[in-house]
Amino acid sequence: MQLGLRHVQAYLLLLPAFVFLVGFTHYPAVGTLIDSLMSTPRAGRAAVFVGLDNYAVMIDDPTFWKSLRNNFWFAVVTIPVSIALSIGMALWVNDKIAGRQFLRLSYFLPTVLPMIAVANIWIFFYTPGYGLINQVIQLFGGHGQNWLGDPNLVLGSVIVVAIWKEAGFFMIFYLAALQTLSPSYKEAAQIEGASAWYFFRRVQWPLLMPTTIFVLVNALINAFRMVDHIIVMTKGGPDNASSLLLFYLYEVGFKFWDQGYASALTAVLLALLALIGLFQFFVLDRRTHYR
Repeated sequence: MQLGLRHVQAYLLLLPAFVFLVGFTHYPAVGTLIDSLMSTPRAGRAAVFVGLDNYAVMIDDPTFWKSLRNNFWFAVVTIPVSIALSIGMALWVNDKIAGRQFLRLSYFLPTVLPMIAVANIWIFFYTPGYGLINQVIQLFGGHGQNWLGDPNLVLGSVIVVAIWKEAGFFMIFYLAALQTLSPSYKEAAQIEGASAWYFFRRVQWPLLMPTTIFVLVNALINAFRMVDHIIVMTKGGPDNASSLLLFYLYEVGFKFWDQGYASALTAVLLALLALIGLFQFFVLDRRTHYR
């Protein structure tokens, strides 16, 4: 009897979280999947079942494929570069160096800035003619570029902004993980005459893999949910050269008011994230050493 009451108490404690999980995660996901199979309701015309028509439109949509390709390269560049920089910064500020607290604050500062503010700061940096980056280039005899107006440069420009903002955030997790490692590892490596690179590759990096899995999941989500600084800086242009998948979904849903097609885009985005997440947890996670 007492055990049964404890079970009831446990489920009651879980009930609020369960209600929020169903109401704000599972129910919207199922609703989106259903809406992706329906037409967009209009004034005087209710939504009707259209099957896979929205997905057929997606297959023939060049803007969708361009946004997906842009998002692929955005993720391929931002994720490894952000992680590499964050590890490097964490290793540096973990050592006993002068001004360590100031360096930690400087690296983490971009993380606490709102993305809208960050985007406006970088718009000034990228402005043709008098922007800070072009001023530095011209100071050394180079020619300024239209960073946000050139289709060949715009995606790389927004990638730099994303890396600048995310690297400091990921550094905090790596710094916390490094501080949990026993100092005896480093002492033993120094006694054996191991180089700093060998010590990192053979000792620190394997022990940091649980943190890396966590950071990878967050970096992946960030790469596919990036929309705010695209809206402020480029609006997907020029010629959709900086359009990412979530930005295109936003345009379809809130600019063109095509609910059915936007729901299909959302379903595809969720499926992509689920597949990559399963790969991370069932392939990478099995190769990870947990102490």
